[in-house]
Amino acid sequence: MQRFLDAYDSQLRSGPETAHASEVIRRGPLHLAIFGGHRGFITYVDLGGADAVGIGALVDAALDHFRSRPEVTSVEWKARGHDVAPGLHEALVSRGFMPEEPESIMIGEATLLAQTVDLPDGVEIRLATTDEEVLAAGEMQGAVFDDPDWRSRAEALIERLRRDEGAELWIAVAEGAVICAGRLEAVAGTEFGGLWGGATEPSWRGRGIYRALTAERARSAMARGIRYLQSDSTEFSRPILERAGLLKVSTTTPYVWRRA
Repeated sequence: MQRFLDAYDSQLRSGPETAHASEVIRRGPLHLAIFGGHRGFITYVDLGGADAVGIGALVDAALDHFRSRPEVTSVEWKARGHDVAPGLHEALVSRGFMPEEPESIMIGEATLLAQTVDLPDGVEIRLATTDEEVLAAGEMQGAVFDDPDWRSRAEALIERLRRDEGAELWIAVAEGAVICAGRLEAVAGTEFGGLWGGATEPSWRGRGIYRALTAERARSAMARGIRYLQSDSTEFSRPILERAGLLKVSTTTPYVWRRA
């Protein structure tokens, strides 16, 4: 497990996480990014050994930066459970950041996920190839995750898919509707691909559809020469990935600040 965590820290943090941002600046160890023109994002490899006072100062500096950008309506600080970060939770909450549900950082060999999975009758899995399919997937994911910003995220994904050959959106379709979706994103310059945005319409859960969609993404990853797959998984998807052989190496918790 430690080799997976070491690879995650050295290959995936900071730069790859902000590769598609419209703007990134540095404040000490922090990478401060803006996505979609209005979503702020804060990440880092580590916090440089800062104590609680130093971490509080880093939070202040990051928040001051985004407060000075009136177009930014929300900011996410991406915390990890294995980081040395004394007082981080208290510093964030006292400054208006609200913790959301922790997710499991899952990592494993792509070959473990490339399984053969039987699908229910009438369900087809394929790459999304039209704007309408991307929007339909985004609307379904927005309902599953209770995300009021789903349309702006879907429109941003449409633009990414047009210009980024490393990104794919896979969908499961039944009766003309998107019932499951998830992205595969090759991380340039690393051995990793990311599994993101996995969601299944509630009435179709428990029938192997998400597992089959993940297997298709794994086969596509292997064809691209990707060795490891990584996902920040909710409690819906974590057990599926664990059964396939991926390991939970840590946790990640988004702390979100919203402009009044």
